[in-house]
Amino acid sequence: MATQGSHPMGEVRHDSEGPNLDDRSIAVLVKQLSDQTTTLFRAELDLAKAELAVKGKRAGLGAGMFGGAGVFGAYAAGALTACLILVLAAAMTAWLAALIVAAVYGAIAGVLALMGRTKVQQSVPPVPEQTVESVKEDVEWTKQRAKEGRR
Repeated sequence: MATQGSHPMGEVRHDSEGPNLDDRSIAVLVKQLSDQTTTLFRAELDLAKAELAVKGKRAGLGAGMFGGAGVFGAYAAGALTACLILVLAAAMTAWLAALIVAAVYGAIAGVLALMGRTKVQQSVPPVPEQTVESVKEDVEWTKQRAKEGRR
């Protein structure tokens, strides 16, 4: 139900909107909006911090598990090495079997090192070559447009 209020501007006030809605000044409303926006922003920031803390703990736990997997993987490689040496030792002396396994592991390490060095050399210098080329083309295109504009 609309009634003519006693507001100096003679605006219509609806009873369902609650008392004093039209009686508040714009400055008060803007201040309330600012305060509520600040409160909302802080609450969202606190929520984001809490969510990131939970995710960080999970990530830390996962990283620890990867570390544990690496340690036990190294133990497994050591046990496999011992197994290979013992298998070869059945056909020859133990020191020769250990030397053969070590030589095979050394050869694998050497091949991996050479492959890694090649990959690193391919990535150096760390300059985005395609982007540099694209920028050069853009500069050239801009120069051509500028020359055409002078004519």
